[in-house]
Amino acid sequence: MNPTFETDRLLIRPWQPEQDAAPAFAIYGDPEVMHFIRPPEPSIAAVQQYLETIRTQYAALNNGTGSWAIIDKSIGEIVGGVLLKQLPDNNNNPTQDYEVGWHLRRTAWGQGYATEAGQVALTYGFDQLKLPVIYAVAIPENQASIRVMQRLRMQPGGRVFCYYNEELELYYLNAADFYFHRTSGN
Repeated sequence: MNPTFETDRLLIRPWQPEQDAAPAFAIYGDPEVMHFIRPPEPSIAAVQQYLETIRTQYAALNNGTGSWAIIDKSIGEIVGGVLLKQLPDNNNNPTQDYEVGWHLRRTAWGQGYATEAGQVALTYGFDQLKLPVIYAVAIPENQASIRVMQRLRMQPGGRVFCYYNEELELYYLNAADFYFHRTSGN
């Protein structure tokens, strides 16, 4: 199961490693983009291998989780990636907690892509995967991601040290609040 999603502005589809490696390098190879995430990938070939690895891992899990390319339909270009996956514990084992996340190339920052793609991933997680709660985490200094979490109506859960071997700001949204806001229009 590897769904594709669409909004007025965006096409959100599974990564295609061979075709997407070069444009994805503008994300995963950029030290500024990767500053709060992990070391940048050193080459287009490394990005292609990374995309192939995550595609294989999500296919093996077969639980509906994944990582998708975000394409701005007006220009036909990849502007970022969005994911919905199980959070790993500090030993890199999957937990029962699911996270939404996003990575955008620098030229796409500040244009609402992360919020729009994050909303799509949340809708999918609640509607299709029937998750009771979805989390998002960020390094405390990553204020841009924290603002996206707030725009997604996620609630602060405080600082935690149970994922990724890092102290992280935890945000969450439960299904009841998601459906309340969706039906009330608030």
